[in-house]
Amino acid sequence: MTRPIGYFVHHQGRGHAERAAAIVNALPADRRVVLFSARADIFPSLASNVTIRTIPSLFEVTGDEPIGLANVRTPSSLHCAPLGWKSITHAVATIATWFDAARPALFVTDVSAELALLARIASVPCVSVLQHGDRSDAGHMAAYESALGILAPYSAALEQPGRPDWMLAKTHYAPGVGVEIDSIDRSAARTALGLRHDAEIVVVVAGGGGNGTPATPLTLGARAEPDTLWLTIGAVEQEWHATAPGNLRHLGWVDTPALYIAAADRVVSSAGNTTVHMIAAIGRPWIVVPEWRYFDEQLWKARTLDQAGAATMLEHWPSHAGAWMDAWTRAATLDLSRQHALYAADAAQNAASWLAKIADDAWAQPVVALPPDPAPASTQFAPSTHNAKA
Repeated sequence: MTRPIGYFVHHQGRGHAERAAAIVNALPADRRVVLFSARADIFPSLASNVTIRTIPSLFEVTGDEPIGLANVRTPSSLHCAPLGWKSITHAVATIATWFDAARPALFVTDVSAELALLARIASVPCVSVLQHGDRSDAGHMAAYESALGILAPYSAALEQPGRPDWMLAKTHYAPGVGVEIDSIDRSAARTALGLRHDAEIVVVVAGGGGNGTPATPLTLGARAEPDTLWLTIGAVEQEWHATAPGNLRHLGWVDTPALYIAAADRVVSSAGNTTVHMIAAIGRPWIVVPEWRYFDEQLWKARTLDQAGAATMLEHWPSHAGAWMDAWTRAATLDLSRQHALYAADAAQNAASWLAKIADDAWAQPVVALPPDPAPASTQFAPSTHNAKA
């Protein structure tokens, strides 16, 4: 019997769910997969061998948490482990009960260091998904050390410095996994979207993991280029003092973000994983401004993009027109081939093959290397050829 694979998927944003779906859909049809997540509606279409088990969120309060335990110190080996939460107890019990009943080949966490350690404690082989950021703390490092393998959903060219050799040795890179981009040129994209072919267009891509891109800096950039059309897609956070010029249009969430990126002459974005790989696959002069995330995740991803020559990074949003112009001057010198090299269309299939091999090898009989055959007995103790006195 082929053992199943369990897969925890964080429900913030869509990137975790999209890459998990791409990978499990590429696994062989006889490999059953159970996805554990706090939301079932964030997943795209799934193969028939994949099911979703909804569990309570490990991170959000429900209102029945005991106040008396709220200030108990969290040990350095854990990140989010409050005491007395019935929701967390139920989520962990659901996963542990499945471990006992299913005897899985593997458990993948995208992402939770605590659940990676739970799998190890429960004697279940684990694979941890690795994201950018300062994750050198005891909890993360224990999860990575406990894992049979580490899955990085980005190119090795974007690896940040400081990862120990033992981590890199068991890391599989899956550049842009979960991001599917159909080849389309600028002209065709503009025709599809009803945009003028002779217009200069800047597209601002806001991610889905935070409150949205602040509107005020965008008004400064757009006002400095009155003959350029600025379009924003995604969530934008409005501020009372923002005075939008007529060439700045906020479109909100759109079903075809890649089409807008393809239609653009230049792009501004946050450093979310899906956003980064959509832009890299298409290729445009690019300014990236990281949003706040735990462990400085987006800050580190933006740094690696800048160091790889794929994007121009700004540590904060421009506060005046001159800062925008300086950033665009630098972005105009980017080599777009370096962006294209950060995306691999076959990343999901390669990651699925890697996972399947880890799952199979984990339960195979170990191969013991035999010593070389001994020399024949007649020659083992041959008399010395040196002269000797009788």
